[in-house]
Amino acid sequence: MAKDDLIGGSIWEEYSQKVSDKMNNPTNRGEIREEEAEAMGAKLVVADFGAESCGDAVRLYWAVEKGTDIIKKSKFKSFGCGTAIASSDMMAELCIGKTVDEAVKITNIDVEHALRDTPDVPAVPPQKMHCSVMAYDVIKKAAAIYKGVDMEAFEVDDMVCECARVTLSTLKEVIKLNDLKTIEEITDYTKAGGFCKSCIKPGGHEARKYYLVDILKDTRAEMEQEKVKESIATSDFASMSSVRKFREVEKVVDEHIRSFLMADGGNVDILDLKDNPSSTDIYVQYLGACSGCGSSTQTLAAMENILREKLDPSINVLSV
Repeated sequence: MAKDDLIGGSIWEEYSQKVSDKMNNPTNRGEIREEEAEAMGAKLVVADFGAESCGDAVRLYWAVEKGTDIIKKSKFKSFGCGTAIASSDMMAELCIGKTVDEAVKITNIDVEHALRDTPDVPAVPPQKMHCSVMAYDVIKKAAAIYKGVDMEAFEVDDMVCECARVTLSTLKEVIKLNDLKTIEEITDYTKAGGFCKSCIKPGGHEARKYYLVDILKDTRAEMEQEKVKESIATSDFASMSSVRKFREVEKVVDEHIRSFLMADGGNVDILDLKDNPSSTDIYVQYLGACSGCGSSTQTLAAMENILREKLDPSINVLSV
């Protein structure tokens, strides 16, 4: 099915290719039956979660290996839009091979990041960002069922918007990633504040611990401080020793790039660093699924942009 058959105009340009692929051909959609789990020496867990904010719902199936708590198989059924299907498919995929305790740490931000084609370009338009929130909740529901506890036992972060199930860390992350400047933009991206509106500012029908106006103000202040630190780091890069430069490059790759590649079964190795009179050349080698990938040129450009932004604008990244 062609993209234009589903949504007209340029809206498709705001969706990553991964999202498009998973909308049309989800690889983890289906169910796990009791006898199938038993044959695997696993316990079957079935969890349902619905998002009141948009009417979507998802059912998550886990086959959890007895004795190890490792999720050997993960499937889903989604009752919602195409973005919800894509998010649920990636959520189920990220669970496979993890223990239940490890899976609980998967957030909606992790799901959205894993759906990106390149690290610095969002996978979905802002009005669909909330679709990955269900993944955050249904995983905790499944873990709660498996361990025989309440979902609240896994809530290590403060819930700011109860209506859209958006946490404090998610809000701060989304504000920083997308350089949001207004409450309206926050609502577009996360749905927070779009319903009862109690979380927007004091004076609503229900008092809240956190308000969006304060979170936005504080997070923007943090962003300004981070810019100052990055500016200092950038100015110092040229005077660093080669060994320290190499370490800084590795650090940026670990924090901002490697997880995206590993989500697709790939990786990157930093082979060498060479200082020139007017530039620093970084030589890399793709590993695993990234080797020979058709998107390697785009990924290389994205990696170069991130290293230039975080360390020094004279950095060049070369594949060998």
